[in-house]
This record gives sequence, structure tokens and C-alpha cells, in this order.
Amino acid sequence: MNRYDFLHCQRPYHGDFTPANFVFNANLQEFATKVSYIACLETSGKISPQDAFDQISVLWKQLKASKKGLSLEDLPD
Repeated sequence: MNRYDFLHCQRPYHGDFTPANFVFNANLQEFATKVSYIACLETSGKISPQDAFDQISVLWKQLKASKKGLSLEDLPD
């Protein structure tokens, strides 16, 4: 296992398989990983709470845009 795989682990997809669902699941896992890192940086005092909030807001907007781009109207907001 290399460093990238260790830090960015992906879990297998267990939902109804469609290409859009599969891609959104990968995007969601990446979002969760990045939010976890940001939360750890804020908790340890490396970044300010406002900076953490701003970074997570950007990530959230990217995730919502990916949902719209994949035509996942059936997923809740």
C-alpha cells in the first residue's frame, strides 16, 4: 500500500449500480476525507475556524455541482 492509498482510502460501493451513482459515491467519499482533514487542522489550531468553514463551504458547493452534473435528481439535498 502506498501513501496515497493509505491517506485516500476508498470503500467499495454497495448501492444500486449506475455510473452516476458510482461517480457520486466516489465524490462523496473524497468530500468526507477532505472535511475530516480540515476538521483535524482546525482542531489542532493549524487553521482558523473561519478558514475551515470557508474551505468546507467550497467543498460542499463542488459536491452539489457534481450531483447536479450527474443528473441525480432522486438523491436528497
